[in-house]
Amino acid sequence: MEANQYIITVVGLGAGDLDQLPYGIYRTLKQAAHLYLRTQEHPVVAELAAENISYSSFDAIYEQHESFEDVYTDIVEKLFVSAEQQGAIVYAVPGHPLVAERTVQLLLEQGPDRGVRIEIGGGQSFIDPLFARLKIDPIEGFSLLDGTALKADQVSPGLHTIIAQVYDAFVASDVKLTLMEVLPDDFLVTVATAVGVAGQECVETVPLYELDRLDHFGNLSLVYVPPARDERISYRQFSYLKDIVAVLRSPEGCPWDREQTHQSIRKNLIEETYEVLETIDDEDPDAMCEELGDLLMQIMLHSQMASEDGYFTVDDVVATLNEKLIRRHPHVFGEKNANDSEEALANWQEIKAQEKAAKGIDTTVQSQLAGIPRDLPALMYAYKLQKKAAQVGFDWDDVADVYGKVEEEYRELREAAVEERAGELGDLLFAVVNLARFLKLDPEEALALTNNKFKQRFSYIEDKLREAGKSFEDTDLKEMDQWWEEAKQHGKRRG
Repeated sequence: MEANQYIITVVGLGAGDLDQLPYGIYRTLKQAAHLYLRTQEHPVVAELAAENISYSSFDAIYEQHESFEDVYTDIVEKLFVSAEQQGAIVYAVPGHPLVAERTVQLLLEQGPDRGVRIEIGGGQSFIDPLFARLKIDPIEGFSLLDGTALKADQVSPGLHTIIAQVYDAFVASDVKLTLMEVLPDDFLVTVATAVGVAGQECVETVPLYELDRLDHFGNLSLVYVPPARDERISYRQFSYLKDIVAVLRSPEGCPWDREQTHQSIRKNLIEETYEVLETIDDEDPDAMCEELGDLLMQIMLHSQMASEDGYFTVDDVVATLNEKLIRRHPHVFGEKNANDSEEALANWQEIKAQEKAAKGIDTTVQSQLAGIPRDLPALMYAYKLQKKAAQVGFDWDDVADVYGKVEEEYRELREAAVEERAGELGDLLFAVVNLARFLKLDPEEALALTNNKFKQRFSYIEDKLREAGKSFEDTDLKEMDQWWEEAKQHGKRRG
């Protein structure tokens, strides 16, 4: 037989019984020389059997695979083989062939390469009787999702949501857990099975946490999630955050927010970053959650301002980040390999160099020290300067030389004239940063540890003064030094 003379005609069995089946589809089923069913678990099938219409079903395949995608792939392969052997076959699926039918999509995708023509014969979707039964107007907006592959980011709480392919309690359990990432546990959802089928219809509304406890799941089951109006749900939506920030900056919004510019809130971005770092050091996840929100607010404000000026939106920020992450991780999203962090970093650096070249930046004439943010804290800036210089060989050979340099700078500071002390102190600090690098320590983190240690010990002195009913005016350095030593011992015992 010539290419594309093999034919698979796909028809839908509808959402109800034989009385609801269009006559043209009924005739196709009755006249089919080779009829295949994705599943025989459908009200129409028993009535077809009563009329002595023969068929083959693929129900047994569901028990042979662990994933639905493997089941669908197997069914499609068997359909192609049957079509190539028999010339023309009819394949019947529940509902409409083009609504929530993965096997049909696979047939349409692969048919041309297999030399098989796929003809869609129509059918009634299960959506229509569900809309009628639940009195839903789809013009309000709805989404149709696959329960076997549901992801939280697919769920739009403001829309009517219909989840198909909820065959059994196992799928229902997965659906429940995914929905709980977006909705409260007690949110009311409806399970509708065999809608419009006399004697089989079952519609039940339950709290989300009870979804998988129902006993009437099957091939004709759907889960309906109504639009959510609860603020608890809106608060979790990124789109709601964008709306709030836009309102704050609008003429009807907050006078303070409207007055701000990129420059006026520049320092806020730095302050919020340090507040996040503080929660990390304190190992306080609740505080970290709140402070990360404050930091995100700064990003949202800058993005909103840029949007108002016509430069970019926060969606552009997200898109740019996503693109960069994928581009710079070819060992994850591409064909390159990275067996350890050093190879991954090498990939990253190579791609960064390519990006600079694409922007017209000649890295051969660019300073080796370029690329360090100039507003970094001086300690961190010094650390990065030294790392950059070390990459091209401008570095000490041995840590003993670094210790010697620290001692040299210390002597020069002690001997320096008053007007030279600032420069000499800077030289000493720079040498100490070098020592930290050789010891594989981050000087910023090391100093932060000491700052916290100082605060704790000084607080101990303050506590002792309060216990004694004294103030700093009532004590002297000797007494404070004694408490300081106590604080050191107290810290060791606690550690």
